[in-house]
Amino acid sequence: MKEADYKELKKGGMMRQREAGHFSVRLHVVGGQMTTGQLCAIREAADRFGKGTVHLTTRQGMEIPSVPTESLASLKEFLSDSGVGVGVCGPTVRTVTACQGCRICPSGAIDSPALADAVDREFYGKPVPHKFKVGISGCANNCMKAEENDIGIKGWIGPAWNKEGCTFCGVCEAVCPTKIVKVSEDDGRVSVDLAGCIGCGDCIEACPTGAMEEETRGCQIFAGGKFGRVPSLGKRILGVLRSGEEAIAAIRAAVDFFRIHGKPRERFGDTLRRTGFEALENHMTERMGKSA
Repeated sequence: MKEADYKELKKGGMMRQREAGHFSVRLHVVGGQMTTGQLCAIREAADRFGKGTVHLTTRQGMEIPSVPTESLASLKEFLSDSGVGVGVCGPTVRTVTACQGCRICPSGAIDSPALADAVDREFYGKPVPHKFKVGISGCANNCMKAEENDIGIKGWIGPAWNKEGCTFCGVCEAVCPTKIVKVSEDDGRVSVDLAGCIGCGDCIEACPTGAMEEETRGCQIFAGGKFGRVPSLGKRILGVLRSGEEAIAAIRAAVDFFRIHGKPRERFGDTLRRTGFEALENHMTERMGKSA
């Protein structure tokens, strides 16, 4: 096979194996969600075109390995008829990962699957200077490791103290994982240092009188994270985003910045270390009309 032909196959998620003449075919999975019908089709495809095995990837994806070159087109057609798309590779926006979110998980602050679908519809497979990954965690527990993505989203619940009804029992201070809640009955107040708050909402959940209330719900956004050979964690940017539409606008502005300033084969985090994170925030502030 000519190298140019292989590059075209790789763009479509078909990756060459060590075994000559065989490919591992990446499937399009959004936020780890699949229907039972799709799973049945994937099983049949693996039996018919591969060797009866399926590989689960580290980013909630699936691959069918050991597919002969001459079967690639037939496999793709079979999967398409069953509602299963093939993945992408190369310098594109990749599959978005997500947790089950607030509709399933009791800790969830945002609807992660719905946001993942919206991200996928607008950005999946679109060209960028290098691979670009988005991960969505529905709450501060951060199961999807937001800081390890080029853009990471993490659900947020912000507290506010209401003096009315407060008995100064100290439960909110005791459960706070970052110790930013301080109860002072002598002073007649409870202070919350939001600069150190991780938005878990534990103080709200634990308050027996309802004096600690939910003031904000939304998400935080992190930029420039990656794993691989030289891992680095993304940095939090902007303030709390209040809606899915704001989150999509933030990702749109970040992708736009990457296309303007990124170099070929340069990850987003490396671009940001070269330009400075402030440049990204200024760009996003301008595009979103939002205060950084």
